[in-house]
Amino acid sequence: PEPRAPEPRQAPEAREAAPVAEPLSHKVLMSLLGAWALSACSAEETALVEAHLTECAPCADEALRLRDAVGLLHADGNLDLDPLLRSRVLENALGRRPARVPVPGWAAPYDAETARLDALLRDIGDAEWHAPVRLKWYEDEGAVSRRTTVAGVIGHLMTVDGLVATSLGLDDPIGSDASAHPTERTENFWRAAKPPPTRTVHEPWREQSHTLIRTVSFAGRGVAELSVSYGFFALPLRDALLDRAFECWVHGADIAEAVDYPYKPPTSGHLHEMIDLATRLLPAALAIRRRSGLATPARELVTAGSPGRSLHLEIEGAGGGDWFIALDSPAAVGSRERAVAHVALDGVEFCQLVAGRVSPEDAAAGQDGDREAIRDVLFAAATMSRL
Repeated sequence: PEPRAPEPRQAPEAREAAPVAEPLSHKVLMSLLGAWALSACSAEETALVEAHLTECAPCADEALRLRDAVGLLHADGNLDLDPLLRSRVLENALGRRPARVPVPGWAAPYDAETARLDALLRDIGDAEWHAPVRLKWYEDEGAVSRRTTVAGVIGHLMTVDGLVATSLGLDDPIGSDASAHPTERTENFWRAAKPPPTRTVHEPWREQSHTLIRTVSFAGRGVAELSVSYGFFALPLRDALLDRAFECWVHGADIAEAVDYPYKPPTSGHLHEMIDLATRLLPAALAIRRRSGLATPARELVTAGSPGRSLHLEIEGAGGGDWFIALDSPAAVGSRERAVAHVALDGVEFCQLVAGRVSPEDAAAGQDGDREAIRDVLFAAATMSRL
């Protein structure tokens, strides 16, 4: 037989070149989510799916739901899902490929708290959406409360979050002619909801929170200082989203108590940011009470931006730190050297005071110095709460 001609030799570059993965369509990637949740994808498919999850919010939500469902397939396991499962899935996906458009750091508390509340809501049954919830806050010198349901609380969060949405040019969930006052918006929503809200309010609320996060993530740095009106006051967007994160946590805890569900405070870093926002707003809240005759008169006015009489607020535990609250004017600067009183509080308890869940008389763990200043600040903190 004739000798066979040798096959042409490939260049080293040709032998070593890896096949390039063809991009898959959204429909195909979506069809792979079930296999991905079961860890049944090939390495190449896994990489393509997880890259897609950083860019497509609906698929990311569906992936989380499927991965949660996989956790229930363990016959011998506890049916209560691991509360850290959601964060681990997100961390794993983003760790393999960071999001192309990351969430701004100042929006991270809102992103985290809406995700935590969403996990709670997905874990409760239809009947629990009608569980009674009593919302509490302070007005003037006393506690006020209002009875609603789990669904009513989510409707309340959605309507007030709508103020942030409209500031970004997004649709208002309750109509273009709605009030800019948070309480009026909620009352109008509750009155218009006939029959009372059910779990159908869940998806509109969650879609709105997703839209807010996506919008600020794509908007760039300048949007952080955009003004958000609450009717009788306004906050820059970065503070407004932090305020909404605080409300989401507080009302999430209200819901958790109503349905007997474990619910922890925010992370220490996010809690610190929430406390810092409250302390920055305290001098203005104190000035409003003073104009209404509910606080002692100012004793020493100073030039705007100058150190004035102050209260040293020491926050212990998670989110802790030291803050100095100007006592006589919001335009003054809090100062350690000018401190005339000292109050020590646990971080979570201070937030509960600001949320109207703890009375001013019961809040302080330690007090020293000017008693009138201490009383004025504690009551001002409580009356920052609202429906």
